[in-house]
Order: sequence, then C-alpha cells, then structure tokens
Amino acid sequence: MSYRKVSRLLATFAAMAMTALGVSVANPAPASAESINATICYNTSQAGPFASTANSAASIWNNSTNNIYMSQCGSNLMIYYTYGGGSYAVRYSLGNGYVVIDYYQAQQYSALRIMTHEIGHILGLPDNYNGQCHLLMSGGSAGTSCTNPYPYYTEAAQVDSYFGYGLKTEIGSRIFQDSWPAPAGIGIS
Repeated sequence: MSYRKVSRLLATFAAMAMTALGVSVANPAPASAESINATICYNTSQAGPFASTANSAASIWNNSTNNIYMSQCGSNLMIYYTYGGGSYAVRYSLGNGYVVIDYYQAQQYSALRIMTHEIGHILGLPDNYNGQCHLLMSGGSAGTSCTNPYPYYTEAAQVDSYFGYGLKTEIGSRIFQDSWPAPAGIGIS
C-alpha cells in the first residue's frame, strides 16, 4: 500500500473517531488527479433546499475515495427533493441514477447523512440495517441521533473497487427505498 493511501486511511480513521465523539472535523485530503478513474456528474437544479447538502456529500465522497470524482458537470446523478414519501435512490447503472430527499425526514434525521447514504447507493453500495452509526449504509437504523455522514473505510474501499482500473463494474439497476423510517405522523403515499 502506498504512503499516500496509508496517510488517507489514517486521516479517515481519525475523522471518523472524532465525528463519533462529536468533534467537528475537516475532510481528509482529496484524491490526487492521477488516481481518478471516473467522474460522476451530478445536478442539483432540482434539489431545492438540499443543493448545498448535495455539494457537501459529493465532497465527502471525493475525499473518502480514490477512484471517483463527483462534480456538478452534468446529469449522471440528479438530486431531487420531496415533501413526504421517504428518501430513496434509484440506480440505473453504476454512477447513474437519481436521489430523492424527503424534506420531513431531513428534519428528523441528519440531512447530510441521508444525502451521503443515498449517493452511496448510486455508487454501488447496498443498505446495511445493522444500526451501527459508524457505517454510513446502516441508514436510519442507526437512529435519529446518528449524524455521521462519512463512509466507513470498508464502504469507501468497496466504491473504489467498483470504479477501479478505469473500468466500472456493472452491478445493475436497483431501487433503494426504506433506508429511513417514515417520520412520525407523515404517511407514505
């Protein structure tokens, strides 16, 4: 393993530990340009109040992975918001699809955690309903007090493996729903 990757891994561990303790931290250093194998172009024109949240989530993924770079350069990934119905992701193919953030859920759970989690689905990650806050893909099962928006090192490594060597591993289309329980008093239509 290269010195740069070890350094990034240590920085990610430190950031996760500090986040778990409630300390605000800056993201680890971004991947160098020569290591990027895929650019994921996202679009926040329909994200409403969650446009800046999407930008923050993209930055987290950029700083957590080596093989992707998320940029507002097109519409491989569209970000939408809604009032009710739940947050979810629809992946057409690896790196392509859309994310919908439920305004009401974002009032109950961390909006940044929801956004980063749903983008994780577009990047190939499945849900993991184990309730552990340090795992981003545990989603809402970690409870409303969990605000960790960072992928765990194994989750980031999985994304890197999907986009490694300039080849995208095709893992197919899928709809990811029910990661976040419906907010109390809000019906899902």
